[in-house]
Amino acid sequence: MKNDALRICVLPGDGIGPEVMAPCLEVLDAAARRVGGFRLSFDEQRAGAFAYRDLGTALPKAAMDSARAADAILLGAMGWPEIRYADGTEIAPQLDLRVELDLYAGVRPVRILPGVPRVLSDPRAQDLDFVLIRESTEGLFASRGKGEITDDREARDTLLITRGTCERLFDFAFRLAEGRKKRGAPGAVTCIDKANVFASFAFFRKVFDERAKNFADIQANHAYVDAAALYMVQRPWVFDVAVTENMFGDILSDLGAGLMGGMGFAPSADMGDRHAVFQPCHGTAPDIAGKGKANPVAMFLSGAMMLEWLGERHGIPEAVRAAALMRQAIDAALLAGIRPTEIGGPDGTGAITRVILAHLDREPAELA
Repeated sequence: MKNDALRICVLPGDGIGPEVMAPCLEVLDAAARRVGGFRLSFDEQRAGAFAYRDLGTALPKAAMDSARAADAILLGAMGWPEIRYADGTEIAPQLDLRVELDLYAGVRPVRILPGVPRVLSDPRAQDLDFVLIRESTEGLFASRGKGEITDDREARDTLLITRGTCERLFDFAFRLAEGRKKRGAPGAVTCIDKANVFASFAFFRKVFDERAKNFADIQANHAYVDAAALYMVQRPWVFDVAVTENMFGDILSDLGAGLMGGMGFAPSADMGDRHAVFQPCHGTAPDIAGKGKANPVAMFLSGAMMLEWLGERHGIPEAVRAAALMRQAIDAALLAGIRPTEIGGPDGTGAITRVILAHLDREPAELA
């Protein structure tokens, strides 16, 4: 694999998606060249709301074929308020990719970045670093496109929890906690559910407890989702790795982004056994699209997650090093005073990108 370029399917998306994708590819290329030892090959394809408007499909066959063949998929934000399916729901091919490629583990890191104004004043929250794992193919989202409306008087969506997906999901979470423990993290996984009310979540917790027995060195904890939301605001440092159902994860991951300072700082990945999609947590931001104000940090950090995953998957330590170099350059840029407009600063997409690229040009040892 080292002699071959890693193939990346690039789906820039809608709104600010293309605006943050283009500089992300530039930063990825710069990091790869700086470290050496591997190459990236980008295959850009069209997908999203405007593709649906113009082509009649949100995820054209060429884009899906590219995604299946790629070593990884890098995705920008998708969707547009005025462009919707006939049932009124928004265009969201990123959800289709999760199902089509069996991307059951949504990985949402919550890490406080240097130089970003702190949301929580407690000193224990200053170095916050935990990961929320969101099941990405089932839960309440399994009803997407299948909801029932009866006589315009009631509506029904069904939540789905299966043993097979839960087992893979929990094993993924425990293995992640094992890796983090080696780097000094507590080594704990918290199952977030509503097992006190719903049979589906009691089953979710039951399978979690069964899988926990295979990871004796990792502490297994429980929290009801309402309590978990409270803890994320009052004492988020109690979490190391937290794992939950799709809808709960959708909500709590935005709360995690709020702890970081905003959606523009929050990266994510959706991972399966063979494929993975990497994308920022934020949406297409129609209010600032085309104005050069988008914060590209979340997109850059998602790209770093991609490099790390590729490096570990293919045994390419240089890619893992390039991921670390990207994160260090981002941290250094924020410490140097870069302030995205998202947090009231003067710096738009271009200014942020230029400063990060400048830090990438330094010797890696200076940033270690």
